[in-house]
Amino acid sequence: MSTRRKKFSLLLTSLMALTLSVSACGGNNADNNKATGSAGSEKPVELIWYTIGAPQKDVDQVMAEVNKYTKEKINATVKMKMIDYGDYSQKMQVNAASGEPMDIMFTSSWAFDYVQNARKGAFMQIDDLLQTQGKDIVATLDPAFLEGSKVDGHNYGVPANKELPAQEVWRFNKEFLDKYDLDISKVNTMESLIPLLKTIKEKEPNITPYAMINDFVPFMPFDYIIEKLPMAVYMGTKDYKVVNILETPELKEMLKTVRTFYKEGYISPEVSTITSVDDLNRSGKWFADRAPTQPFADNLWSSSLGYPIVSIPAGEPIIYNWSVMGSMQAISANSKYPEKAMEFLNLLNTDPVLRNMVDSGIEGVHYEKVSDNVMKNMDNSKNYDMPTFSLGNVLITYLNEGDPENKWDEFKKFNESGINAPLLGFNFDTSKVTSEIASVQNVKEEYWSALMTGTVDPDEYLPKAIEKFKAAGLDKVIAEAQRQIDEWKAATGK
Repeated sequence: MSTRRKKFSLLLTSLMALTLSVSACGGNNADNNKATGSAGSEKPVELIWYTIGAPQKDVDQVMAEVNKYTKEKINATVKMKMIDYGDYSQKMQVNAASGEPMDIMFTSSWAFDYVQNARKGAFMQIDDLLQTQGKDIVATLDPAFLEGSKVDGHNYGVPANKELPAQEVWRFNKEFLDKYDLDISKVNTMESLIPLLKTIKEKEPNITPYAMINDFVPFMPFDYIIEKLPMAVYMGTKDYKVVNILETPELKEMLKTVRTFYKEGYISPEVSTITSVDDLNRSGKWFADRAPTQPFADNLWSSSLGYPIVSIPAGEPIIYNWSVMGSMQAISANSKYPEKAMEFLNLLNTDPVLRNMVDSGIEGVHYEKVSDNVMKNMDNSKNYDMPTFSLGNVLITYLNEGDPENKWDEFKKFNESGINAPLLGFNFDTSKVTSEIASVQNVKEEYWSALMTGTVDPDEYLPKAIEKFKAAGLDKVIAEAQRQIDEWKAATGK
């Protein structure tokens, strides 16, 4: 099994960062009415499904087998069209604008933006469909998935059943923990890392004590209005007051710590220009970093990198909007067959036979079963290597050889442990402050990375950054966000 296909959206989206109106159709057309029901005398419906990932050689071969199954089950066939990661958002915007025939499409917080396109009319509102053709999805998903993916009070997409919360961990190269008998049990803040980093700096001059990249943001108790812009509410907020995080004591204290990391050489002196530490990770010449986790992530990292990795929680598992929206399937607003599309999504997310066929290909061609729920790839699997996270319910996919038997049970426990972020279900409408946000983004480009990575002295540069952000209109953006949050809070009874 390629490690790439079995990595899930939380780990992927952490690497990714975080338009035009289409007239909605009610779907009560004659074609759709003719196509309802299971296989019978009526002509089967063909659903067009756009999804993300490198196009696979054997897609058509696999879909032919899928279609035999879906025709029998729901009298529908599926034509899958794959678009590679780097092209997906742009090409899907063109498709939506031009009225390209589409029924189902992948969307997320990081590709073909879910909230933006729901508001622009690209997706069909599916509240009623979820209660009829999609009722098994509703029964299967943790309610936080559907609650957190509402846009202005309505659902426009089916989230993949996967890891629900986002949780950060401090991650360590075990070789150096063992070599110097270092204790990580007391590590709970960046500051508490300093004694360990000091040891590595002194004893291992060729090792980077802490692997950091230029878009690093210290771990702080905030739920951001827009990721990596300096406005947020506190995690434990009661009044939902939006703050400029640059003016908070937590940020000021954290910048002092990161500055210490920089001055003491615990991070690379070129950190403000480093966009990836993949090569450093592969080389094993690093000691610690921070990363998003999921159940058995240590095993995944150790297998992928080829040496032992261990981790310890840096924070609680929190359910954010962006973690809920990491992988979704929407129904096109101009789909001729919205009910049938929801029937297919319902089957895809609840039927292990269909889900695993779409995910792993044809048994005996691309994979073979080791036991009822365990598989291993065959040589032909390289012709059908799909991104598991993007295709629907991950928790009903087969295990790979070597996976723990309780893997999906642990995912369920992880999901149940999630704590709702205060702004879960709120999505900021930026239309009234578009120019101010553009100006704020420009200031961010100038100051953010240098401050957050400790490259500059915060005592000197933080006041300058605050002044520049205010001049760019940050206070107006915060005021608009506060107005919308107050309305949302009143409407939802928060």
